[in-house]
Amino acid sequence: MTYWYEGPLAAFDTETTGVDVETDRIVSAAVVVQDAPESLPRVSRWLVDPGVPVPAGATAVHGLTEEHLQRNGRWPAPVVFEIAEQLAEHAARGRPLVVMNAPFDLTLLDRELRRHRASSLERWFPSVPLRVLDPRVLDKHLDRYRKGRRTLTDLCAHYGVELEGAHDAAADALAALEVVRALGRRFATRLERLSPAELHTLQANWHAAQARGLQSWFARNGSDETVHTEWPLRPEMPAAA
Repeated sequence: MTYWYEGPLAAFDTETTGVDVETDRIVSAAVVVQDAPESLPRVSRWLVDPGVPVPAGATAVHGLTEEHLQRNGRWPAPVVFEIAEQLAEHAARGRPLVVMNAPFDLTLLDRELRRHRASSLERWFPSVPLRVLDPRVLDKHLDRYRKGRRTLTDLCAHYGVELEGAHDAAADALAALEVVRALGRRFATRLERLSPAELHTLQANWHAAQARGLQSWFARNGSDETVHTEWPLRPEMPAAA
């Protein structure tokens, strides 16, 4: 029997102008598909001219300058259409979608669809929903008492996954996919009987509990930062960005 973590998986990642899903924009994106461990991944890449300034801090992370994006990037409207179309195709084929910190990338894609296509991410999945696997949520639940950070770089180091070219959308997507496979193997006794659909539902609950715990920690330490409990997509933004 082939368990889900040894079967076909797709992965999605973005690079952006910043960390606010309501106002920041996608500057690059990638979808990576791998049919089985060790098989050659298939990669789709997009480079986007976001139509807004690209802060120096964002460029320092992913290396994409405003000038480069203006010269080589495409307009966002067709790009976000193509990304959503691909994600819908993978869902229809039954491929789970790996997204590290899914509420960021999927919500940002949703906002770009609303901004440029008068659409939404949910409209692409009327009958076959996304089945998302989020290595951050899975790791925090399955190994909750481990200390330390849980960025993609940290998870790769912990699970023995090679990450070449961090903060490149394709490299990060592939690394997240391989982390999920490693998680599946390490926690096989707890995961192998669960389908991706069941895991999707469980992760929504796990993320909410994790977010409430982090919110309590912020409150105890005098921070007013808000932690969103929704997963894998935040509700519609209150006003157009």
